[in-house]
Amino acid sequence: MLIIPAIDLKDGACVRLRQGLMEDSTVFSDDPVAMAARWVAAGARRLHLVDLNGAFAGEPVNAEVVTAIAAAYPQLPIQIGGGIRDLETIEHYLRAGVNYVIIGTKAVKEPAFVGRACRAFPGKVIVGLDAKDGLVATDGWAEVSELRATDLAKRFEGDGVSAIVYTDIARDGMMQGVNLQATVSMAQASSIPVIASGGITNINDIRALAEQAAQGICGAITGRAIYEGTLDLAAAQQLSDQIRNSGATS
Repeated sequence: MLIIPAIDLKDGACVRLRQGLMEDSTVFSDDPVAMAARWVAAGARRLHLVDLNGAFAGEPVNAEVVTAIAAAYPQLPIQIGGGIRDLETIEHYLRAGVNYVIIGTKAVKEPAFVGRACRAFPGKVIVGLDAKDGLVATDGWAEVSELRATDLAKRFEGDGVSAIVYTDIARDGMMQGVNLQATVSMAQASSIPVIASGGITNINDIRALAEQAAQGICGAITGRAIYEGTLDLAAAQQLSDQIRNSGATS
């Protein structure tokens, strides 16, 4: 299970939000490329970038910063979400050196788009499902639908989606622990690997997720915990590897 540092971009800076609220943000760095360097030095095997302005605008806003990070670390897998609503944007990011694009709002409002994107860019598409009480939220979490996240996951099963980033909005940025039950339920709902997001606070959350990795959890995104120091990125990845290896040999 990969431990994936999050770099959330707002107005060109690296920030963290609480429950997705743009007005409740903490700026951690005005140099996102330097922040990427910090996590690479700590052993990150993938980076999770989010264009927060783009999520609300419906189009990329911080694309230059994303391109700069990708150029600085061409060998490091990078996934980007926020404001990706058309094939042209996907192509732009992939040409810039990004490895995976995350389709969120568009996947909910126009599910057929996911299949088109997967056919156009095989192996490059991740679906982002953000849920509140199990119901999917869209438009930077400003709107909550009546769709169950697990039902929507099943809808994409035959499309060729690489992974689902599943975020529990109520937990995101709140340092209250991961919603393990909901994450496992999402992983069991389809054959698509799940990347957990939201609420990871310390090494105990990593242990709990890693012990359920066989259910289909392939990664865990961490933001505020590594920025505020309640979780050590290198130690988290080491523990995840140990649990995987012990399971493989037992």
